[in-house]
Amino acid sequence: MRPFRKKIVISAAVLVLAVTGVTGCKASDDAVVAEVGNEEIPFGVANFYARMQQAQYETYYAGMMGTTPEAMWTQESGEDKTYEETTKESILKNLEDMYLLSQHMEEYDISITEEDKKAIAKAVGIFDEDNSLEDKEMVSGYKKNVEKILQLATIQTRMKEAMTADVDTEVSDEEAAQKSMQYVYFSYTTTDESGNSVTLTDEEKEALKTTAQEFVDNLNADETRNIDTAAANAGLEVQTATFDSESTSPNADLVAAADALEKEGEIAGPVVTDSGIYVAKLTSLLDREATDAKKTSIVEERKEEQYDKLLEKWRNDTEIKVHKNVWKKVDFEDQGVTILESPDEYTDETTEE
Repeated sequence: MRPFRKKIVISAAVLVLAVTGVTGCKASDDAVVAEVGNEEIPFGVANFYARMQQAQYETYYAGMMGTTPEAMWTQESGEDKTYEETTKESILKNLEDMYLLSQHMEEYDISITEEDKKAIAKAVGIFDEDNSLEDKEMVSGYKKNVEKILQLATIQTRMKEAMTADVDTEVSDEEAAQKSMQYVYFSYTTTDESGNSVTLTDEEKEALKTTAQEFVDNLNADETRNIDTAAANAGLEVQTATFDSESTSPNADLVAAADALEKEGEIAGPVVTDSGIYVAKLTSLLDREATDAKKTSIVEERKEEQYDKLLEKWRNDTEIKVHKNVWKKVDFEDQGVTILESPDEYTDETTEE
């Protein structure tokens, strides 16, 4: 049985954090977590940044994974590491990158302006006023640490924009081309009278294949190939999707069949998969809205690639040393942090695990 855990709500300017845990073995705020070149990352800064990231994970991912935050951190994530270990590795790398960016900011004429300083000071002041000393100690939420993280975040945003300013933003229709289709799905799974999910027998699957083929035949017999009408008559739902040759959703085999069609209005299928049968109608060889969205995505990918390459170069040129004995004192399992909906909420209750 673990010790009693204290729940505390912390207001963090734009976040409200529920801190859960015992104080435990916490490092000195000035202890060094890592060295990036000649610059040291203090435990206080690293702990505060890690807790802000931890809050995002515990609030949004634990529920999606169908588990509690405490259990989530102990789960295996591959390579004989727990989810906490891999997440902390990513968090520390991100923080190291932020320090690297600040060390190269003069190369891009980036600076913290007076306006930035005022905005940061205001946010730090709100955080400081809204939280007790005991609460802030649990996440190293002192003024200097909050200020440092806000400065680094500001620099990171400005640097990323400057570092990718010369990326080619021209993308042709051919490179970004997206097609569109309407499709129906004959599922191999149904629901019985009790609401339980039931998989069709082999005989029922064969019968469904015949039904799907009849649907295709009827659709092709219609001069307009109106899949909406055909689906309504068959009690099926029509869905839409945009795609290119590399798409895998809603199904890779369906995409391949639809992509092979040469004219708008042509029918693909029946496409038999392990889970059911698809029939699709090609509705556009160049979906304008989806193609333009893909162009934006391609430009962002180019920017991300250039940004990552520059950071990797700086990493290779810089000696980075991690003090693992200090960093390990940031413990997610024993001290939880989650985001609450309302900044006005406050709880201070003791619970036993």
